[in-house]
Amino acid sequence: MKKYLSMILVLVLVLTSWTVMASADEIKDFRDYQTVVNEMETFCYQYSQKALDLNVLSNAYDHLLTNTPNGGLAPAVATEWYTEDGSVSWTFVLRDDVKWVDYEGNYKADVIAEDFATGLEWVLNYHKNAAANTSMPIQMIKGAGEYYEYTKALPEDEGKALLLDKFYEMVGCVVDGNKITFTCIDATPWFPTLACYNCLAPISAKLIEEIGVDGYFGADNTTIWYNGPYTITYYAQGNEKILTKNPLYYDTSAKLFDTVTIKMVDDLNVAFTMFTAGELDYVELTESEIATISNPSNEWNAYMVPTRQTKYSYNWKWNYAKNKEDGTPDVNWNTAIANENFRLSMYYGLDLTNYLARTNSLDPLSLQNYAYTARNLVAKSDGTEYTQLVLDNLNIDMSDLSTYIRYDAEKAAAYKAKAIEELTAKGVTFPVEMDWYISGSSQVAKDTADVLAQIFADCLGTDYINFVTKTYVSNFTQEVRNPRLHSLASSGWGADYADPINFIGQEIINDDNAFYAVSYTNANDITDPELRAEYEEFTRLTNEAHAITSDIDARYDALAKAEAYMIEHVLAFPTYYNKTWQLTCVNDSSKIYSLYGVQSTRYVNWETNDQIYTADEYAEFLK
Repeated sequence: MKKYLSMILVLVLVLTSWTVMASADEIKDFRDYQTVVNEMETFCYQYSQKALDLNVLSNAYDHLLTNTPNGGLAPAVATEWYTEDGSVSWTFVLRDDVKWVDYEGNYKADVIAEDFATGLEWVLNYHKNAAANTSMPIQMIKGAGEYYEYTKALPEDEGKALLLDKFYEMVGCVVDGNKITFTCIDATPWFPTLACYNCLAPISAKLIEEIGVDGYFGADNTTIWYNGPYTITYYAQGNEKILTKNPLYYDTSAKLFDTVTIKMVDDLNVAFTMFTAGELDYVELTESEIATISNPSNEWNAYMVPTRQTKYSYNWKWNYAKNKEDGTPDVNWNTAIANENFRLSMYYGLDLTNYLARTNSLDPLSLQNYAYTARNLVAKSDGTEYTQLVLDNLNIDMSDLSTYIRYDAEKAAAYKAKAIEELTAKGVTFPVEMDWYISGSSQVAKDTADVLAQIFADCLGTDYINFVTKTYVSNFTQEVRNPRLHSLASSGWGADYADPINFIGQEIINDDNAFYAVSYTNANDITDPELRAEYEEFTRLTNEAHAITSDIDARYDALAKAEAYMIEHVLAFPTYYNKTWQLTCVNDSSKIYSLYGVQSTRYVNWETNDQIYTADEYAEFLK
């Protein structure tokens, strides 16, 4: 009898254990990942313009406003916001229970309205922030441009020593108790959406007193202060970072993880191995993994679910002032890429279907992108989505996505013949070498480069363009972009606020704040007269469109015309939107979701399950 009772007890324990394992519980300590090419480059929040920094630092700071899972505006440090003069001035009323803490969660100071003025002064002060993130406030806030130029003209030590007196004198920013008011240059109905981006993030003046201007610009996780949901309690470059729940976070109703551990991996293949070993709580899938798992007999098939479309519009950036590895100008490439027929031959001559399949092999053509701005950012009053205006200007019909729409072999051949004739006369030798740089440690990047090389060879011929894959060790910016070694580079831009100027404004010339023109394309250094004239015209169209503020529909029409001009002349090369497949323990529908700002990467109010969600469960979420 004892023997049978023991057997029954063991069976009960086994069944009980299985039941506990199979039950779904919320995750308390979330395990995430980033690829090594996306390692952080700075902890200076106001300086960064890159997702690789902002995806993490957005969790360290609370802004005036945040977003909802449906993309709407929501209170954060500000409990309310309003305009009383037709969107020229915007006032934000702040709550009084927000605290600054150090990386260990110890109280440092109260968050006050002046902290947001201190943050904006930092952004606009040339000697403190080196012109980063200035384009938005300069375009919108009264006196911001003048203050930037004022600081730029000062000696470095005087600029760094500035506090708020001169800033208040020159800039349309007023602090009154728990209120801060920004006065815009003109009516700016989209201004509150800028309150979700880091150019309006706060800095405590007491922190600057503690570590100095240079100390903040070169800060690490142990020296910055935090007012957001998490502190960064551990950071090992290229290896791991740990975010810990802020013990003094004001929003006690927010659902937060106790910790978020972000592992650095060489590529998505490594991440998939870690996920299947139970070391990560989600993973995006590569082309080969999607192909394997889409087989109904695969063990993961029932769990493969779609990601939400990200806010990024991916484009290729030409480098118009390329250098060789010895630092001398690459005259052959620079002359070729300045030729419009050469650019048009690629625009019409490349069928990128297989390239898109690297992101979404099940439905690659759904990722087709022919506008520079991300779709669904804004719409006209009649509901017409902005990028549709761009496509209408370009005469592109996307009603049928059964083929890669832009590809036209006959057109491409004609442009190729013209380019060869014109460029040969200028001394260009063929094939033109096109240098594409990838991380040397990423097999996924290598596979993608191989696909691109094959596309160029098949569509345009190796006698015309020689697509060469080169590698860097750890940092694209320092090893490739700054020395100007790339012929082209792929980059995704997401809006900082809800207006298209934030996209195309990054490409105009004669503007220190145009990120891509300054950092990727080197367009300000163009010497070819025809290409220079095209950039001048694109810049004129963009600036004139941006000056329209009282009629939003007219503004969008004019911006779309400028954007279409840029694409018609292939000053940039739109490639794809990012929407792929994943295995996950997170309900994406519960996350903050917005097509602008930095709020969508915050680990706040996520619905999770320590068991992997099934495709059927995800279908219900998407409803």
